[in-house]
Amino acid sequence: MPPSPATAPGPVAGEPVALGTAPGRWVLLSTVLASAMAFLDATAVTLALPAIGTDLGASLSGLQWTVTGYTLALAALILLGGALGDRYGRRRVFAVGVVWFALASLVCGVAQSTGQLVAARVLQGVGGALLTPGSLAIIQASFRPQDRARAIGLWSALSGVAGLIGPFVGGFLVDAASWRWVFGINVPLAVLTLAATRHVPESRDPTRHGRFDVPGAVWGALALGGATQALIAAGEGPARPQVWAPGALGIVAAVAFVVQERRAPEPMLPPAVFADRQFTGANLSTLAVYGAMGGFSFFLALQLQTVLGYSATLAGAATLPSIVLLTVLSARAGALAQRIGPRRPMTVGPLVAGAGLLWLSVVGAGSSYWTDVLPGSVVFGLGMALLVAPLTATVLGAAPDHLVGVASGVNNAVARAASLLAVAALPVLVGLSGDDYADPSAFSDGYRSAMWACAGLMAVGGGIAYATIRDDALAR
Repeated sequence: MPPSPATAPGPVAGEPVALGTAPGRWVLLSTVLASAMAFLDATAVTLALPAIGTDLGASLSGLQWTVTGYTLALAALILLGGALGDRYGRRRVFAVGVVWFALASLVCGVAQSTGQLVAARVLQGVGGALLTPGSLAIIQASFRPQDRARAIGLWSALSGVAGLIGPFVGGFLVDAASWRWVFGINVPLAVLTLAATRHVPESRDPTRHGRFDVPGAVWGALALGGATQALIAAGEGPARPQVWAPGALGIVAAVAFVVQERRAPEPMLPPAVFADRQFTGANLSTLAVYGAMGGFSFFLALQLQTVLGYSATLAGAATLPSIVLLTVLSARAGALAQRIGPRRPMTVGPLVAGAGLLWLSVVGAGSSYWTDVLPGSVVFGLGMALLVAPLTATVLGAAPDHLVGVASGVNNAVARAASLLAVAALPVLVGLSGDDYADPSAFSDGYRSAMWACAGLMAVGGGIAYATIRDDALAR
């Protein structure tokens, strides 16, 4: 009989744990709670965008920065967060990230202007960059090789529970109290996460002793920040200094980043990891798929509230079926990929999800939930349930064990950067700017085009997986 938490022996570094044992359950609980906190926050913030815009008098670009300010810091620093965990201990850095995220959430909740909220969201993204890569790196480093794919599937499924309660909790807080309360809920979740984390075994990369690649982190942040500002500002007209100046900075910084990573003794983004075809292919597929997801989430939340008149609670509940499917089926998809290989699930999943987005593209004024929103949400959820666990397992399985923190960081950085650029670029590409998010007629036209673009990105992601992923990718 396993010892109780109060009398359990401390975690032992370097000893792999088995799924279904007490140590394995603590690892899953800790990583699931942290991921749920970040997932719930993202869901609630997206639903709160109309309320934030009204309360703070924000324009569409202000709402974009409310989302992208967080994602920018997360994408720019997540590789550094993974490297910190590899060197100083993944559990230790993970715990620091949880505390940082909770404190920054409190600052978000008391913001009095759009600028203050965006700045606080950037700080929140720094905390996310410390805890996010740690979740998957801890799973990969803690569990036995034969249990990792299923553990990742369980992590995906259990993290999805936050998606089940997130729309109701976040929407209810926005409708019944204020959007500010959607940030405060992170604090009790952080306390629970820290309590579970003390039972997690510590792990690190013993070969990491050199200097941190701080120049790489700076150039990466400038590249993403410049590109984001240029894309968002282009909505008010492309031929302006507010567009070409940050755009030029982003290009120069991107070139400097590549040069730095090739020359650094211990680069933040080791070029060698991309020599593996499976790793490169999975990350290119991630770029397309998560770009589509970022754009879809941003546009659908606004479409349901602005055009269809849904409350924040109903808008969150509208996509609940897709989250239920992801929660219920992710573990099975992980086990399926372990048995037949990840290529087919990673190819079919994005295509099915893209079909769901095409169905959702018809949602507009007068649309029925039962014939338009629900079927599209179900099809999208089925596709994502097929994809997420095999994709994650392939990325982590392609990297050596001592670089799982870097591998997790790279994949998360790619996913966040894709979402960041999609939210920045899509409104410009479909002709939306200013206060168009509050104009049902103007926004609905842009929404339809954006959903078609997101469906196209899903198809690209599936095609990349078909061309690059092998069925034996998880057998190495």
